[in-house]
Amino acid sequence: MWDQIEPLMPADPVRGRRWADHRRTLEAIAWKYRTNSPWRDLPGELGPFQTAHKRLVRWAVDGTWERILASVLATAGAADDIDWTVSVDSTVVRAHQHAAGALKKGRRDTGSQSITHWDAPAEA
Repeated sequence: MWDQIEPLMPADPVRGRRWADHRRTLEAIAWKYRTNSPWRDLPGELGPFQTAHKRLVRWAVDGTWERILASVLATAGAADDIDWTVSVDSTVVRAHQHAAGALKKGRRDTGSQSITHWDAPAEA
């Protein structure tokens, strides 16, 4: 898989330091999403979490992820190796009636609010 992805990765910047290993950064990003852990919990052997997060965002902006996905899908499609599994979650979560602003038992809404001394108009 890496042989297919490596040519699609961005080159090192012209100015500044060389980037950390792309393969290790990809592993860090995959680990984060596979475990659903916070970035700060990234294991030390995968490098600093700031590097992985910045690279994830940068590659999303410059289109690297789209190129990788298109290449992997094209290769898998040519080999008839795509098996689409779709999972749809139809869960409905509703708030309790009190959370939605419903009136409580025994109270009536008169439509007018009482005026407190700090809301009252100033006397001239």
